[in-house]
Amino acid sequence: MRRLLATLSIAATLFTASHVLAQIPLAGDMMGKEGLDIGTSTSEIAITSDFRGADLTIFGALTNADQLLLAIGQYDVVVTLEGPREETTVRRKDRLFGIWMNRTSMTFERMPISYSLASTRPVEQIAPAQVLTGLGVGIDHLALTPTGYISYDANLTEFRDAFRRIKQSHGLYQRDTNGVRFVSSSLFKATLRLPANIPDGVHIVHAYLFKTGEFIGEKELPLRVIKTGIEDSISRAAHENPLAYGMLSVLLALITGWGASLMFRKD
Repeated sequence: MRRLLATLSIAATLFTASHVLAQIPLAGDMMGKEGLDIGTSTSEIAITSDFRGADLTIFGALTNADQLLLAIGQYDVVVTLEGPREETTVRRKDRLFGIWMNRTSMTFERMPISYSLASTRPVEQIAPAQVLTGLGVGIDHLALTPTGYISYDANLTEFRDAFRRIKQSHGLYQRDTNGVRFVSSSLFKATLRLPANIPDGVHIVHAYLFKTGEFIGEKELPLRVIKTGIEDSISRAAHENPLAYGMLSVLLALITGWGASLMFRKD
């Protein structure tokens, strides 16, 4: 009887211990999934008459990162700044009877007017192309989706390449493959160049975290770009009172032309 009671007591103790151990989370569960937090050097950019572009600094930190993977450089960060979106039409000129004319065009769904990217290394080395395309990370991986009527002789790849080429030639789409640097084991700093012709409106800062080619997570913050001074007054007048603005522009052009003719008239 005593031996039976002892056996039952040991069994009860083992059951209780196993139940308690089951309630204790493993080390991986306690750490949780990796993530990141970001902050910007400013939440608002003011465009004045002498604005020649600016640098935007983004600070960030990795959370729950594996220190060994950090030490051997297995984490990558991509930071982007997307401008306001609008539909964009790309036109192709063809020669007709000796005259170059717009013959074919293609309109793409709402795309960022401006797009700046900074990364720890070239994005093509960070993750597979299908992952980048799914996230829309990188100039070559933005979703350029045509809308409306598509002409039979319109080449989608040709128009997509033309869209990217035009944006980059105007400085609105740019990338820096060394623009993100780790300043400590888990802290990083990114620098994005804002072009002089950056559009006003609400821009979005995106930060993407990758680990050995796998997408882990992202964060985003808004950035407001506003015009100040006479530029703001002219812009608001053009949008709020287009008729009066147009008439005033024509009147100023006539006065300027008349004044120039008087100044440079040959007697």
